[in-house]
Amino acid sequence: MPEVFIDGKRYEFEGKPKLLQFILDQGLEVPFFCYHPSMSIPANCRQCMVKVGTPIADKDTGEYELDENGERKIRWFPKFQTSCSTTVSDGMVVHTQESSEEVARAQKDTLEFILINHPLDCPICDQAGECPLQIQTYKYGPEGSRFEVKKVHKPKRVQLGERVTLDAERCINCTRCVRFTEEISETNQLTIVSRGDKNYPMTAPGEEFDDPYSMNTVDICPVGALTSTDFRFKARVWEMNQTPSIDITNGKGCNVDLWTRDNLVLRITPRQNEDVNDYWMPDEGRDAYQQFNENRVSRPSIKLDGDNQSNTSWNNAIETFAEVLEAHEADNLAVIGSPHASVEENYAFNKFFNLLGAANAKFTPHVIPGYGDDFLITDDQAPNANGCRLINLDESEADGIKAAIQNAEVVIILSDDLIGRDVFSAEDLDDKYIISLATNQTPTVEASDLVIPITCIAEHAASYINVDGRIQRSYPAKETKYTNRRLNLEMSEGRLDRYGTNFDNWVSEENKVDCLPVWEFLNHLGDRLGLAYQQDHSRTIFAELSNQFPALEEITYERMDEEQGVQLPIEQQEVTQA
Repeated sequence: MPEVFIDGKRYEFEGKPKLLQFILDQGLEVPFFCYHPSMSIPANCRQCMVKVGTPIADKDTGEYELDENGERKIRWFPKFQTSCSTTVSDGMVVHTQESSEEVARAQKDTLEFILINHPLDCPICDQAGECPLQIQTYKYGPEGSRFEVKKVHKPKRVQLGERVTLDAERCINCTRCVRFTEEISETNQLTIVSRGDKNYPMTAPGEEFDDPYSMNTVDICPVGALTSTDFRFKARVWEMNQTPSIDITNGKGCNVDLWTRDNLVLRITPRQNEDVNDYWMPDEGRDAYQQFNENRVSRPSIKLDGDNQSNTSWNNAIETFAEVLEAHEADNLAVIGSPHASVEENYAFNKFFNLLGAANAKFTPHVIPGYGDDFLITDDQAPNANGCRLINLDESEADGIKAAIQNAEVVIILSDDLIGRDVFSAEDLDDKYIISLATNQTPTVEASDLVIPITCIAEHAASYINVDGRIQRSYPAKETKYTNRRLNLEMSEGRLDRYGTNFDNWVSEENKVDCLPVWEFLNHLGDRLGLAYQQDHSRTIFAELSNQFPALEEITYERMDEEQGVQLPIEQQEVTQA
């Protein structure tokens, strides 16, 4: 097995890995800025330099030459090498900053050059606290600057596009953003303009940075040069909680992190998963934070007179729901599930009405033909169509949903804006009693006679099956009126959550939505109806699913966590939208 010696320790390797990535894979550290594992290697920041040598071997015998101490003689490269572009070879000896004062000094000097014209604006920079330049300067950089001349000034607050703002003075010319548009999104919308210490990334004259993946350049920028226009100056990274979740804006199920403060999701960033989205996510997935925060259904509401809905109590909502069910035969119920809701929500919802004698819940996929791009944006706009299929909900096109409604007296809809996506119109619901279990205000909710507010993906733990048949799960990132971050072991707790009080200006009860998980509401409704129905938690629901459906037999939340989702043995289907 080929071997390499790094700071005096022996490691075995296979293939032809690059030295920097190999070092990182061993849990070791070498500072770098321009390198990214999913893009080409320009080696232009020079920060990852290390001392490299190879053993001297006899050309005829292949035996290594030894010194007087019996150690292999090493022929050192005449100059330090950039570890990102150096291929590991058998017998190679590497000294990093951990074992070589020369390497440590070289890295320090490189940082000093990088910082010559860098503005000293860390206190007001959005990148502060998660900035590689800031972190590495503390670890490896000079203690101060020897340059007292005026720094070079460049354009500031440049609106490259609708989503990305450039502060060119902070740019260190790592070219990550340019390479992203060339190699990943392939829009070629960014390039480096000007020369020397005056250059920076920019679009072509008159062009807008409207790449559908533009904000990934903000994520990979190692300084605060590229910032999110929408997120600028909203919060510091240390003020927010970071919670793993899934993108619900389409069927790919990109892995994401939800960043919350004071129970509001302030931003969404991609979370690495090589089997789903690598390091990236589409820009439209980041807008979901508005869906989690704004226009929420909070407290049940009911139509009493005319078309106006009025808030009501939970007890009254449960009583009204029960009276409607008691006044109608099960055959007169149209139960409609949702590809926008989780596996657990659809299962608990369908099981409840099956126990009442109603027909199996129907659902219709949310597909826009031609919308996808063969990368991370799909034609399927819903995160869980395959989940609905796996638990055997009845898949139907729009005509089938309309027919079910026409033949029903009561229509019960789970978390799907069927009017908003033109499956049917509000007129199709005339003379029907409409009950919506919903997360947000929508045209379907507005047309409903009874509205039950339920938790969204940011407020519960649940699983979703993406277009490729991979099951993944979410974690609760936001509290509701009835949950507490300190009591829920699946919720992360940040500094402000831990030490904030109701008297502090960073804590507001107004940001907690008055809603319940679907299964919890149905428990209360079942108690009122005398129905033998009890679903305590999404975990117990999933355990029941695992026992009932062979495809989920060996799947658990723990396994989904460990493997970042599990590929299921299910057949993929072509879906079309009527």
